[in-house]
Formats: sequence, structure tokens, C-alpha cells
Amino acid sequence: MRYQEFTIEGRNAVLEAYRSGKPIDRLFILDGCQDGPVMSIKREAKKNDTPVRFVTRERLDQMSETGRHQGVIAYAAAYEYAKVEDILEAAEKKQEAPFIFLLDNIEDPHNLGAIIRTANLAGAHGVIIPKNRAAGLTAAVARTSAGAINYTPVAKVTNLAVTIEKLKDKGLWFVCADMCGTCMYQLNLKGPIGLVIGSEGEGVGRLVREKCDFTASIPMKGDIDSLNASVAAGVLAYEIVRQRMA
Repeated sequence: MRYQEFTIEGRNAVLEAYRSGKPIDRLFILDGCQDGPVMSIKREAKKNDTPVRFVTRERLDQMSETGRHQGVIAYAAAYEYAKVEDILEAAEKKQEAPFIFLLDNIEDPHNLGAIIRTANLAGAHGVIIPKNRAAGLTAAVARTSAGAINYTPVAKVTNLAVTIEKLKDKGLWFVCADMCGTCMYQLNLKGPIGLVIGSEGEGVGRLVREKCDFTASIPMKGDIDSLNASVAAGVLAYEIVRQRMA
């Protein structure tokens, strides 16, 4: 199901959005505001694991499209999120070993869209992103994905490290991109696998990296030391494809 990307402003509007089940990516609340309606919104945000930022009135005024935010602005997703179980079911229906992308610290919507596009073309069964410090499924992501967002499920989870542990119990193993890792051509990347990609600035976070079974590096012959995150994802993904086809 598709959703039109939009901001939701005002206390009643945000509260009703939660109660109607709309997927909300981020919530901004006026710092220090503690009245009844705002407390109700905070409870809904906690129940739905929505990241909340407390900001100044000046910041809310800058974000507002209507000028009537009442101290609360929510950003809603443009597309509905899948569940991790949906991704596993997609692999089962195709009678294939699961192949999943997990993205850590990917905050640029164009990178996210490009990775979703690559995931689709590489035959991955889905993409998993964290709730915090991550781009959501905005219209910009949809455009950059070139339509792949309509076919490749994207799940959002509270904790990537915990999700990796749960998927390990289901037989998956994990490899993360790391400049100091083993050359990707020396690794066995067959079977049920999760490919973990981090931002080009920070890479994969320590806790997530420690949960991975292997780290993989891409051979570099140039004068700079790293690839764009979406390009690195594509290079590693197609080494996985090559090995799965062998």
C-alpha cells in the first residue's frame, strides 16, 4: 500500500494519525511542553517506537508548512513498512535462501533509494533499516529507487544488532562491509545471508559489526579510500549474486 509523503501538524492531527495507524517516521515536539495532549502524543510515540526530538519553537516554525503546529510536527512515511517476517516469507515463496540487506547509519535518502534499487535487481528479498539515524521511506527515496520500492519490502526495526541475533537463530549468517575486512573474493558468500552496509562516513557501528560473522573489503586501486555507500552495496551484492549462481 502506498502513502503520500506529508508532514502532520497540530496536536489533534498527530494524535489521530497515530490512532489511525499511519506510519510515522519522526516526531518533533516543543522542548519543555508537558500538557495533556502532548503527553498523550508522547505515549503513542513510545508505543510505536517513534524517534522523538525536542526542539525550539524557532525550529518548529522553520519546519512548519501551515504556521499552526501547536508545538508538534510529525513526519509520516511515504510508503508502508514491511515486517522482517514478510522478507523471510518472500524468500520462502521463491524457494530461495534468504538474501537481505541491512543498513546502518544510512541517512541520505538518495543512498537509501539507490540501495533498494540494487537490492531488487540483485534478487535480494528485502531491506532492513533501523528506526533511529536512518532515512525513511520518503518520496525522494521512492524516486531514486526507480520503482523498486514497490517490489522490495523494507522493514524498520528498533535495534539492528538484536535483529541480527534473531535472524541468526533462523539460519542466516552476516557479512558487513569494512575497509579492514577480508577481501570479498576470499569469502564464501553463499547460503542464507545478510549483507550489512554502513555510511561512508562512519561505516557500520561497532555493536552491529561485532554481531556479524565476517567483514568484507572491496579491493581498492585508486587514490581515495572509500566508495559511496550505495556503490559499495552494489559491488558486494553482485559478488554474492555471482557466488549464488555458481
